[in-house]
Amino acid sequence: MDIQPEAAGFDRDRLARITDHLDRNYIASGKLVGCQTLVARHGHPAYFESLGAADRERQIPIADDTIFRIYSMSKPITSVALMQLYEKGYFQLNDPVHRVIPEWKELRVWVSGNEAPFETRAANRPMTFRDLLSHSGGLTYGGGQHPVEKAYAAVGMRSEDGETLQSFVEKLGQVPLRYSPGEAWLYSYSTDVCGYLVQAFSDMSFDQYLQTEIFDPLGMTDTGFTVPAENTTRFAANYARRADKSLELIDDPMSSAYLQPKTFFSGGGGLVGTSYDYWRFCEMLRRGGELDGTRILGPRTIDLMRANHLPNGGDLSSLALGAFSETAYEGIGFGLGFATTLGAVDAGQFGAGDYFWGGAASTIFWVDPHEDLVVIFMTQLMPSNTFNFRGQLKNLVYSAIVD
Repeated sequence: MDIQPEAAGFDRDRLARITDHLDRNYIASGKLVGCQTLVARHGHPAYFESLGAADRERQIPIADDTIFRIYSMSKPITSVALMQLYEKGYFQLNDPVHRVIPEWKELRVWVSGNEAPFETRAANRPMTFRDLLSHSGGLTYGGGQHPVEKAYAAVGMRSEDGETLQSFVEKLGQVPLRYSPGEAWLYSYSTDVCGYLVQAFSDMSFDQYLQTEIFDPLGMTDTGFTVPAENTTRFAANYARRADKSLELIDDPMSSAYLQPKTFFSGGGGLVGTSYDYWRFCEMLRRGGELDGTRILGPRTIDLMRANHLPNGGDLSSLALGAFSETAYEGIGFGLGFATTLGAVDAGQFGAGDYFWGGAASTIFWVDPHEDLVVIFMTQLMPSNTFNFRGQLKNLVYSAIVD
């Protein structure tokens, strides 16, 4: 990769502070096993550095082509896939989802009760495609103490071998909504349902659709739902932070489930890939939907996706239920598959108008149309709210722009 910080409008020495910051505060201290950062502006790579190990136990360093679990950074890819079908006229954003999932037509909203049968009420309106794309449809991610979340576990959500997108959607239809569509924002299984919708509209399996319509056209050669056997030595290990702040190996790349065939293709969090591959995806977004002569989306579709779709132009701090997601809430809106910084003052950080997301293993990215900027950070540390890498990298990156 040809690194040109000056051509991208950066001060080389100031940009190099990223290396010092990450090495001194995270790698040398053992808070991270390894990480990789890519910064590009105007299409020019300005910074690309790998620090530490991809696999601590085998002492394998992070390389340019290390493969990472990107988890919820799968969501923007899935959202782009569904919006490709929007461009082809398959649906309108305000169409009810039950047009494609008829058994969801009578979904009701939880009112009270700790276990089924619950007291429920009719939803104020049907769930729409916009609701799914913006996590405002009434679904949750389960795993919590709310009765609806416990009900997800009771119906076996994602717990059985052989789960498919079809069986997943059928199980979701057995549980009441947490709230009426459009009334709140809650991080949820919504994007996995978007993957099902892609499959239903296209008459292709979801993994095949992504391969044919996004990965192959963009040259994302290492992105997918599994890691081929020949690439296992390139696959990073995944770690969790213990209570004593030491790191525990939680997914060995040599015995990971990612090496096995899948039946459930999670559009919400199932993909692996490299920094280079994700840069190809982000470059397509930065360039208005086209890369190297291949058009994935129209530019106005991307503008629509990165706009704030929360009711009355509000931010997440006024609409979000629960504390878990891949972003802070103050001054942050949400569009169709991306969060967006509504204003630097309210958010307390650079990047007004950018759009972004992250993943459960602390991976992050953002695209800033105003600065013509793409930043990608890869590591493998769970949970993702352990450190504020986005805020720290924003300080370092934006303060290095000098043109």
